[in-house]
Amino acid sequence: MNSPAPVLSQDALKTLVGEAALQYVVPGEIVGVGTGSTVNKFIDALATIKDQIKGAVSSSVASTERLQALGIKVFEASEVEELSVYIDGADEIDHQGHMVKGGGAALTREKIVAAQSRKFVCIADASKLVQTLGQFPLPVEVIPMATAHVMRRFAAMGGQAAVRQKNGQPLVTDNGQHIVDVTGLAITDPLTFETDVSQWPGVVTVGVFAHQKAHVCLLGTAEGVKTLTF
Repeated sequence: MNSPAPVLSQDALKTLVGEAALQYVVPGEIVGVGTGSTVNKFIDALATIKDQIKGAVSSSVASTERLQALGIKVFEASEVEELSVYIDGADEIDHQGHMVKGGGAALTREKIVAAQSRKFVCIADASKLVQTLGQFPLPVEVIPMATAHVMRRFAAMGGQAAVRQKNGQPLVTDNGQHIVDVTGLAITDPLTFETDVSQWPGVVTVGVFAHQKAHVCLLGTAEGVKTLTF
C-alpha cells in the first residue's frame, strides 16, 4: 500500500516556486527582484547562478541587502533602461493575473521595477489565488498629510482603512511615506480601480497591480509547482 505524499509546508512551497523561477532568468542580463518571504527563497536560489547574470535591480532595501550579502551586484533602477524579467510575490492574484501587493510595504518600488520589465513572473503559494481581489487588506502608500482624506474616501466606498503601525508608530516606507491598509473591498474591476485610486490627491501608489499585471504565475501546490499564464 502506498503511503500518502507528505504535505508540504507553506515554507516548503515558497522554496519550490523560488527555485522554479530560475528558469525565467535570462543569462547575461540583469534581473528584477521583488520583496517578501517568497522572494527571499528566489534570492537564495539566484545566488546559485549568480555568475551567469550581470546582477539585479531590487525593489526594497531589505532585498538589496540580501542580494549583496550573497554576492549579487545590485544596480539602481535609474541605471537600467529595461529588464527582461521581474520576479516577485503577491498577497493575492486572480485568474487574470491581476494582483494585490504591498504586504511588505514596498509596493511603490515594486511597481516601478515591474514597469521597467518585459515580463512579470509572480511566485506564490496556492493560498494566494483568489476569484476576486480584496480579501487581503489592500495596501495604499500615501503622503502623511493626505492620510485622513484618503481614509474617508475609502470609507465612502464601504472600506475600512487603518494606518499600518510598527512599534506603536505609523510605519514609514523606504520612500518616507505611510501605508493605509483597507479591508472590506471587493475589487471586481482591478484596472479601473487602480486607475481611479491612483488619481486621488496624496496617493503615491495603490497596491492593485492591474496595469503591471503578472504574465506568468508559478503557484506552489500540494502537487508541486503549477504554471499559470495570462
